[in-house]
Amino acid sequence: MAKYKAKTTENKASVSAFIKTIPDLQKQKDSFALIEIMKKRSGFEPKMWGPAIIGFGKCHFKYESGHEGDMPLIGFSPRKAALTLYLALDFEKKEELLKKLGKHKTSYCCLYVKKLEDIDIRVLEKMITNSVISTKATEILATC
Repeated sequence: MAKYKAKTTENKASVSAFIKTIPDLQKQKDSFALIEIMKKRSGFEPKMWGPAIIGFGKCHFKYESGHEGDMPLIGFSPRKAALTLYLALDFEKKEELLKKLGKHKTSYCCLYVKKLEDIDIRVLEKMITNSVISTKATEILATC
């Protein structure tokens, strides 16, 4: 059986150049703001992961199935429909913070926000901090 090769890997592409290709100027502005927030809260510089994800830090994961690879500690992608934030699956006070966040949607491990003015940035900062702490403490992601 051939070993799985991840498509979304860290690369040398310019984060700033990527953001400048976004046609929606508000999404560009929000993306630059998110970079500053995530950089401050994670302690890592932004890096491109694949063609459209901006990640901060790196963690190694390994599932019981044997599948393993690297992923950003936290990250986001300025998708057409919304800013998609990638945080830990679970972290301290997640549900409580989501209730205070403002206008958003969630899925399995993503947080969707149309624009930053729709949410409480202080709550988002706490969520990012808690996500980073949780991911660093998780045994599965022990190499953060």
